[in-house]
Amino acid sequence: MKKPAKKLTHLDPRGRPAMVDVSDKATTAREARAECRVRFPADVARQLRASGLKSAKGGIVETAIIAGTMAVKRTHELIPFCHPLPIDGCRIGIEWDGESALRIECAVKTMHRTGVEMEALTGATVAALTVYDMCKALSHRIVLGPAKLLGKRGGRHDFGAL
Repeated sequence: MKKPAKKLTHLDPRGRPAMVDVSDKATTAREARAECRVRFPADVARQLRASGLKSAKGGIVETAIIAGTMAVKRTHELIPFCHPLPIDGCRIGIEWDGESALRIECAVKTMHRTGVEMEALTGATVAALTVYDMCKALSHRIVLGPAKLLGKRGGRHDFGAL
């Protein structure tokens, strides 16, 4: 027996964009984890390591963590069909991944009727954009990505690892 084909959830029966109605869903613990990488040219990475990830604009890691956290809380203002959610927890970690890349991870938790995947992805990518902004004076050859969902729990389908 074939599984029913998956369908897009943000379209109404007439094919028009629509926010998903979550009013019938149970309120449960939801969490998600996402990451984004920032790759630097080798000379820029050496300079950033030597400075302890500090720039003329201030602490790069500290600023990116604040920006990513703010983005998590405002995801519904950036992505049209995201529901405003009470964020119960948000953690952003930033560390070197090899010689010339930073790995940014964002973990988000809520008790609600819908998940926080978009919040985790938004937090990780805005933190990466902030690193770029803080470092662009050194090079415009900085590359962001990939950004990806690592895992989610709660709701109908769990995915990946938390």
